[in-house]
Amino acid sequence: MGFLWGVATSAFQLEGSPYADWTSWDDVLCASPDITNHYYCYKDDLKLLNELGVNAYRFSVEWSRIQPRENRWDISALQHYSDIVSILIDNGITPMVTIHHFTHPLWFIKKYPWHEDSSIEKFMLFVERVVKTLSKVRYWITFNEPYVLLLGGYIEGCMPPGIRDVKTSVKALQNILICHSMAYDLIHSHVKDAEVSIAHNMASFAPWHRYNPFDRILSKIAKRFYNHSIIDAFMTGVLKVKFPFYEEFIKELPIKGKLDFFGLNYYTRLHLRFNPFRRMFIEIRHRDLDGFGLTDLGWEIHPKGLEKVIKTASRLNVPIIITENGIATKNSHKKIVYMKRHIDVVEQCIKKGYDIRGYFYWSLIDNYEWLQGLDARFGLYKVDFKTFKRQPTTAAKYYSYLISSRRMG
Repeated sequence: MGFLWGVATSAFQLEGSPYADWTSWDDVLCASPDITNHYYCYKDDLKLLNELGVNAYRFSVEWSRIQPRENRWDISALQHYSDIVSILIDNGITPMVTIHHFTHPLWFIKKYPWHEDSSIEKFMLFVERVVKTLSKVRYWITFNEPYVLLLGGYIEGCMPPGIRDVKTSVKALQNILICHSMAYDLIHSHVKDAEVSIAHNMASFAPWHRYNPFDRILSKIAKRFYNHSIIDAFMTGVLKVKFPFYEEFIKELPIKGKLDFFGLNYYTRLHLRFNPFRRMFIEIRHRDLDGFGLTDLGWEIHPKGLEKVIKTASRLNVPIIITENGIATKNSHKKIVYMKRHIDVVEQCIKKGYDIRGYFYWSLIDNYEWLQGLDARFGLYKVDFKTFKRQPTTAAKYYSYLISSRRMG
């Protein structure tokens, strides 16, 4: 199979769900419960893929729709995602399915949160249903950005389940990675030639003040934890987690070698400042050192960081797929420049010998952005959240041009 040119989405960020933990977490969703109305407009949205000229599409299944109550399975929801797969395959577009993309059924997060061992059995029942239903899918992401879920849900408490405890967070991560291992085996038992990974968010890190020793130490610790520790765990089967000013956690896990490729999400560079009044003494800031400006979310645009994280991920010796890369901006020209500069980096890395098999832009259409509401415009297609009308941006046309003009590999 050739280079995968794609776009990425997540089910909840397009569809919403009345049964999900996030629905009661953010008041924005009370006013816009269907978000983009994608659950009902999906056939028209999938036609946009043909307009773009992509040959791959990454999307997720919404667990809370499939299993709205603990002992109830919604067959129509499963059929909905099966229909998406069929449409993609019929149109020559390779589907990549994300099984878990942050959200949970409300019953799960209340009774079986990730730090409880009972979470493993409950999640794997869901995985089995999905894999059996979507057995024509070759590319799978078990978990999207498990470290973001860890930091948001168990350290900062800004995501469900809203816990702020380091030891509990590590237990949750342990169970998530065990589930990845089990899901990896289950997918391979049902899908011929399956390609299975996680999607790991990686960032470039720098000290706020280069000559401040505390800032430099924090930057190194963050890089080791956020970028390196999960890669090391898949290489060695030993998870080592070190948070600033906490004892290092070391645990053997059955995940060694259980990646067929590595899903890499990249957006920005983070500048870390030592602040004794912040949790873990870390203050995250953004600076426009490259002169490319900041995104609408205030994130630094730093294309060079993509090569740095590709180099780090290459230690796994498996193919790399850029499973997310994008910018929140209402300025289509800025979106075009961001896209071009990052794809240039991907092309340069391939020429240097890095085994990169695909690039997925985030996102196909504007969507709900976690804790940011509906104002973060990542989409190649603009969405009117009142009428649900989709409108192509000039960035969509430019991405089509890049796909047709670039020869990767």
